[in-house]
Amino acid sequence: MTQDAPEIVLCQYQAKAGKEAELLALFKEQDGALRRLGLITDEPAVCYRGADAAGRPFFVKTFTWKSARAVEAAHQHPEVADLWERMAPLCEDREGRSGMEFPHVERIVL
Repeated sequence: MTQDAPEIVLCQYQAKAGKEAELLALFKEQDGALRRLGLITDEPAVCYRGADAAGRPFFVKTFTWKSARAVEAAHQHPEVADLWERMAPLCEDREGRSGMEFPHVERIVL
């Protein structure tokens, strides 16, 4: 991939019980900020809610960064860093996995 190619990310959040609404509000705030800052594509973000085998809530959110440069810019922007810092305490590590994970993926058409 080049520095200018769009990058799809799957954001996985292991939400603390009772913190789901607060986390969803921050997702909306994050989407607005990333869009306003020109860091993500116009394609809408998609969010899924589920529960693990123990009934604990989790979310999977997907969106597309405009490029690797946009990802780097997000990590340097204080507004984005503040949002991420506010999300962290709403999540918890579970079964050896981080409370927040962000694998970058590629779309495969079946």
